[in-house]
Amino acid sequence: MQQFEQAKNKLSTLKKDPGNEVKLKIYALFKQATQGPCNTPKPGMLDFVNKAKWDAWKSLGSISEEEARQQYCDLIGSLVEAEGGSSAQVAAQPAGSETTFKTLLVTTEDNITTIKLNRPDKKNAITTDMYNEIVAALEQAAKDDSVITVFTGAGDFYCSGNDLNNFTKIPEGGVQDMARRAGDLLRTYVKAYIDFPKPLVAVVNGPAVGISVTVLGLFDLVYATDGATFHTPFSQLGQSAEGCSSYTFPKIMGTAKASEMLLFNKKLTAVQACELGLVTEVFPDSSFQSEVWTRLRAYAKLPPNSLALSKQLIRSMEKERLYAVNDAEVERLIERWTSDECFNAIMSFFQGKAKL
Repeated sequence: MQQFEQAKNKLSTLKKDPGNEVKLKIYALFKQATQGPCNTPKPGMLDFVNKAKWDAWKSLGSISEEEARQQYCDLIGSLVEAEGGSSAQVAAQPAGSETTFKTLLVTTEDNITTIKLNRPDKKNAITTDMYNEIVAALEQAAKDDSVITVFTGAGDFYCSGNDLNNFTKIPEGGVQDMARRAGDLLRTYVKAYIDFPKPLVAVVNGPAVGISVTVLGLFDLVYATDGATFHTPFSQLGQSAEGCSSYTFPKIMGTAKASEMLLFNKKLTAVQACELGLVTEVFPDSSFQSEVWTRLRAYAKLPPNSLALSKQLIRSMEKERLYAVNDAEVERLIERWTSDECFNAIMSFFQGKAKL
């Protein structure tokens, strides 16, 4: 009897804890959205954790899977806003510009424009607003007096790829409308890299994931610290390649190695990425910044027109091909984003983060 009372008290505490209450709600909505109404036997009273989960799922009654999906997305979105996930970071005012960026630090010095992803608390995950700001920063850098443009990340990460909370903000037009808008934005984003007229350098200061990796095939130089990794976990999330990587990766590293990354989620170390040709050179982390920036400042003293025209000549040979690849990848992703397979994979990702 005493054991029974202890179990009841634990269950009561579990349900009353605000953090656990939210996690139970996430769990219940996930189960309802993927499996429908609760159809499993009720756990024993002493199995208090699974009993709490079962109660939360059962309490949803017969609401439809579609409604559960929407409630799940709304809940995740509200949690992100509560955490400040969409709040502005420290703004940066580029020299000679009226543009103020909320998610980037953009500076020009020594003939180098640096675009630094500035969401270190979120591992520089790219939000919808951030996509738009990066496009604007590239357009601005293309027209300024700098000789080269550099991308890097604030904090320990280069970039953790897409902020998956982008997929929880479903507009009134539904998932189809969300997917089409996201596709248009992605097309514009990748095209900004394809069209960029000056030498473009990635200074990869830490782990890189997803689209921050795939667009590297459109950069002219990629320097990495020896602690960096490169990961494209598309199939884990029910998605497909982007950033023209379905073309550039096989061209750079061969079809078999590209397939390991793009199909089977192979994570590369910086040394492996360098051996395959995705990375230009790897530096010890202890001297990474000093060595790389010394070299970049020397490059920025080269004749600017010679550099730009030579880069444009190299790119012109395949620009139309890259446009076509970008269009094809976007259309495939729009189909993926509207599929149950993709939606369930993303929900599973959030469910894994909300484990009791």
